[in-house]
Amino acid sequence: MKDPRSAFPQNLKAVIFDLDGTLVDTADEFVPVVQGLRAEHGHDAMDPQRIRASVSNGARALVSLGLDINEDAPEFESKRLRLLELYSQVVGTMASPYPGIESLLARLQAKGIVWGISTNKPRAYTEPLLARLNIQPPPGSVVCPDDITNRKPHPESLYRNCHDLHCAPHEAIYIGDHLRDIEAGRRAGMYTIAAAYGYIEENDDPQGWGANAQALSSQDLFELILGTQ
Repeated sequence: MKDPRSAFPQNLKAVIFDLDGTLVDTADEFVPVVQGLRAEHGHDAMDPQRIRASVSNGARALVSLGLDINEDAPEFESKRLRLLELYSQVVGTMASPYPGIESLLARLQAKGIVWGISTNKPRAYTEPLLARLNIQPPPGSVVCPDDITNRKPHPESLYRNCHDLHCAPHEAIYIGDHLRDIEAGRRAGMYTIAAAYGYIEENDDPQGWGANAQALSSQDLFELILGTQ
């Protein structure tokens, strides 16, 4: 029997987004950062698409990809810190909300539906990114790993969003471009949408994540969320 908590909310009160690859396209910032890190170590530039596809996996994955080293390598932590240093110099300068996102948020506001962000991106980079973008209307909740004990796919961050947004999980939708996002949303009892337009690795398939729905483009979100409203 289908879990009733995963049904489309009869009384939709909130929409929660993952950040990178779902709400905002930040890949153009990470491509030069990884290429720059490679150059510092004498490596030629790599296929930018490989970098874009790995952005949602976080800084550690980008270091492993860019320098072809394992996380248990003695020098790994210093390379990770260097990548973050390079990123801090460009954060928010080449990023933008995906097409249709701001009009969707405006329509949600008009219907009295609040929105928030649940991200594994540390607050030190999330806040300057959002400050530069100045997305309107602003989010009612932004939950970063600094705020919780357990990162996604644990649902803790989504519970925190719901607390901030004054809604129950079954009254919210969560949208993300990674399996861990959908797992977190399902474990929280939310209706989930896979952002298949995001940073999807070549060997990954959003159809297999178990989401309630799939958005092939960011502009599909309007119909998926508001088509029944």
